[in-house]
Amino acid sequence: MLITNHVLSGALVGRAAPGPASAFALGVASHFALDTVPHWGDDRIFLQVAVPDGLVGLGAMAWVWRTTEPAARVRVLAGMAGACLPDADKPSTLFFGRSPFPAVVDAWHRDIQRESVRRLPQEFAVAALGALVVRRLSRAAGPRAARPTSSG
Repeated sequence: MLITNHVLSGALVGRAAPGPASAFALGVASHFALDTVPHWGDDRIFLQVAVPDGLVGLGAMAWVWRTTEPAARVRVLAGMAGACLPDADKPSTLFFGRSPFPAVVDAWHRDIQRESVRRLPQEFAVAALGALVVRRLSRAAGPRAARPTSSG
């Protein structure tokens, strides 16, 4: 699954969680739950998709942070971080030659995947829907403190 979709789902989890610790834990849980849903995967072009997706995911995190009301920002960031953490095995293996997780966790994470090379359009649709929901909830929460205000 694209990391951008994990970022957006983590933002939603963080918004609903009562605090940062629960947001992080629920974000991790959401990652594994989403990985059991049929999604895109293609080892032949993984890096060609993963690098731009990682950059879009980072941009999405910044956008969500900026558009989230200050009272919810830490929870939302914790949800996003938790939702992304299980995929830390991929860059770690690429750059350092090993996963940061025990082999049993990596094997289980691999085994729950239901990937197909034909599901990339589905991933983009899920990302667009996730962004719309996050945007709607951010607007519904009230004015953003990050916007500059004019004084006098």
